[in-house]
Amino acid sequence: MRSIWNGAISFGLVSIPIKLVNATENHSIGFKMIHTADGGRIRYRKVCELDEEEVASADIGKGYEDADGSIIPITDEDMATLPLPTAKTIEIVSFAPADSIDPLQLSSAYYLVANGVPAAKPYTLLREALKRSEKVGVAKFALHGRERLGMLRVVDDVIAMHGLLWPDEIRTPEGVAPEGAVSVSDAELDLADTLMSTLGEVEMASLRDGYREAMEEMVAAKASGGAATPDSGGTPSGGKVIDLMAALQNSVREAKEARGDETGTTAKVTALRPGQKKSTPKKAAAKKTATKQSASKKSAAKRAPAKKTPAAKKRATA
Repeated sequence: MRSIWNGAISFGLVSIPIKLVNATENHSIGFKMIHTADGGRIRYRKVCELDEEEVASADIGKGYEDADGSIIPITDEDMATLPLPTAKTIEIVSFAPADSIDPLQLSSAYYLVANGVPAAKPYTLLREALKRSEKVGVAKFALHGRERLGMLRVVDDVIAMHGLLWPDEIRTPEGVAPEGAVSVSDAELDLADTLMSTLGEVEMASLRDGYREAMEEMVAAKASGGAATPDSGGTPSGGKVIDLMAALQNSVREAKEARGDETGTTAKVTALRPGQKKSTPKKAAAKKTATKQSASKKSAAKRAPAKKTPAAKKRATA
């Protein structure tokens, strides 16, 4: 894999020479813009809006647009004066539990590769220390001209780094939650729990991008002179749920059928009467046991011979 950055990891007085390589790759299919009349490529040209002439890349610089619309030129010399101590260093500033990092902050992912034989020992030390502590390293690093935040963790025998958004880059979820008071019943929650347990866990490696595969087939068919094969269509998802309970019950049944579970394909839910409390598994079991014991006592009383009274004994001997 080609490295995109060379530098060192720094924690305390320990310095580890490393190379940074991308841990992910983009498999999406890209398209070019064309003129539909003749198939010619449409290209972007960089034109100065003052003299309307095309400008070469070497003659293009940076500028900051002020509030009044004026442009303030920023040169490479100006950028060089900015303090950027992490230009060639991934500086670990703290170690924290992994669950203390909000997943909303996660962005890009990289592998950190030990750069040369001298880096092997300190690299292994940091890797094993992260493993044993069950923590992640929070670091600062610079890439593409700006300082960034990162999280170091162990993947197999490699140290990986996730780029993180800065905390102030995460928007607050104000106005996102449903408006008004919305409540769900215990029966609906029970069915949702059943559906979750029925679906279970999935092997992430088994997940496929069906849309990309269909697009590749379509492009290959058109490249060979054929026509795009129309999709047979699937079950539409989303939309308005008219009966939430029915939708949950059908979902549980379909999930069980998909897993080959033939036992009880329909989830039965008994609606609670007004004021009736939900029975817990322990209470239900205790009630069932008490009912059995009561029935057993009644049955034993029926089978036992009746005791004779003194009057009955006199008649028997007469």
